[in-house]
Amino acid sequence: MRRFVSTSRPLVMATAFTFSAIFMLPAHAFADDEARRAILELRQQVRQMHDQNQQARFLLADQIETLQHEIADMRGQIERMRFELDINKRAGQDQAGGSSIQVDNPREQASYDNAMGLFRSGKYKEAAQGLNGFLQDYPNSQLASEAKFYLGSSMYATKDFKGSVAQLQKLSQDAPNDPRAPDALLIVAASKIELNDMAGAKASLEQIVRDYPQSSAADTAKSRLELLQ
Repeated sequence: MRRFVSTSRPLVMATAFTFSAIFMLPAHAFADDEARRAILELRQQVRQMHDQNQQARFLLADQIETLQHEIADMRGQIERMRFELDINKRAGQDQAGGSSIQVDNPREQASYDNAMGLFRSGKYKEAAQGLNGFLQDYPNSQLASEAKFYLGSSMYATKDFKGSVAQLQKLSQDAPNDPRAPDALLIVAASKIELNDMAGAKASLEQIVRDYPQSSAADTAKSRLELLQ
């Protein structure tokens, strides 16, 4: 009897330990599940933060690009206004100061004056039509180069930049010694900038500085070149 009791004691202890271990396993498993769940949630939060930061960067980049385009547009508008003011000022000086050529044919003179009146009043589309009609009616007029210059200027003012380049570049090529040639090249350069032809604009400005160094257009060309550097 004593042998039986002494022999069964280790067995009872082992059994008790086994049962206690079994009851303890779910607690450990529960703790591991919680830890894994916490890690997964943390990873998800980190991923969401990363995605949000990336979206914020993209949004900020888009906003910066939009602002840059708006600033470039504003600069272009200011530049265009400067050219228009300068052209109008010179047109006014021609009329008020009597520096423009006067022709003997009253109809010819009236046709030119009417078109220039539209130009000075800012009606550039109508002015272009009038000047184009004048050149068709009087292609050999002494006022032809003036009409060509203001026709190209009207095209520039109405944002017909390709037409302005074609008109004024031809004027500077056909009559390089014409007083309007350097001013024509200035507007050619401005039109090329609007067409995003920076190399062409730079070439036109350099031509003014090189070929017409004493003209007022040369000073303007130098300042424009500094901006294009």
